Amino acid sequence: MQVINKDDQAAMAQELAKFEQKIADEQKIEPGDWMPEAYRKNVIRQMSQHAHSEIIGMQPEGNWITRAPSLRRKAILLSKVQDEAGHGLYLYSSTETLGISRSQMIEALQSGEAKYAQIFNYPTLTWADVGAIGWLVDGAAIVNQISLQRTSYGPYARAMVRICKEESFHQRQGYEAMYALAHGTPVQKQMAQDALDRVWWPSLMMFGPHDSESAHSSQSMAWKIKRVSNDDLRQKFIDQTVPQIEVLGLEMPDPEIKWNEERGHYDSGEINWQEFKEVINGSGPCNFQRIKHHKAAHQEGEWVREAVRAYKQKQIEKQNETAA
Repeated sequence: MQVINKDDQAAMAQELAKFEQKIADEQKIEPGDWMPEAYRKNVIRQMSQHAHSEIIGMQPEGNWITRAPSLRRKAILLSKVQDEAGHGLYLYSSTETLGISRSQMIEALQSGEAKYAQIFNYPTLTWADVGAIGWLVDGAAIVNQISLQRTSYGPYARAMVRICKEESFHQRQGYEAMYALAHGTPVQKQMAQDALDRVWWPSLMMFGPHDSESAHSSQSMAWKIKRVSNDDLRQKFIDQTVPQIEVLGLEMPDPEIKWNEERGHYDSGEINWQEFKEVINGSGPCNFQRIKHHKAAHQEGEWVREAVRAYKQKQIEKQNETAA
């Protein structure tokens, strides 16, 4: 057991006081700043989970690139999936500033130690699912990510600025696709309704459990890593999405949705939290498939990483020869 002397304890207490004052003053914590180890681990957990979600999230939509109903829809979907890859790279790079490597994060994902958004463990059964993902899933992501532009860790906050702009485009294209289906033939409208009914509840689960049952929310809020509670974010999403459903002319996916004049918000039914726990812990419809695909793609790309390592080694050897 390591023994910390009084001088070291005093120095750590001083650093902690400076850290907490920065948080209180709305100053960003930067990679070179002193930070509690628990803060570093908390940010790594949240950022890497976000990065994994972006990368795994490419799969359900990428499945429809070759089956898009028109060249225009295909080009839009290609661009969207490409954006998600970029978001993952921004976030992995930002997380690396905290002293963890990309390979460590990927290993944690593939071993099941690290989590990602449970929504991506559901299948995309029809083209309407692509529209529903853009509209609902990216719409839910924006609600959460707008607040993350003010998160206390600087690299994370700056990454979110660009990501939010691109996610806004994704949400619009998804809603436009759903609008076309909802105002198309009766079969197309039913396809849109079916997608809404299936994607609605997993979208609400994206915000995480109730705040009273969340293992990380309290500390994340105190350190301003997270700026808004799970339940408040979920309510905001419901409030902004219900009027959009009405414009589409579709039926509400939750029969308990009703405007509450006293609260000034929509009331809604209870989420199936047992389903949430099962999916987030690896027992969803596509958990195994998603990780299997990720492992295969990662293995297929090993030759690229090997070439990069070999090139770096040659550059080091050349520098050493020149120095000699």
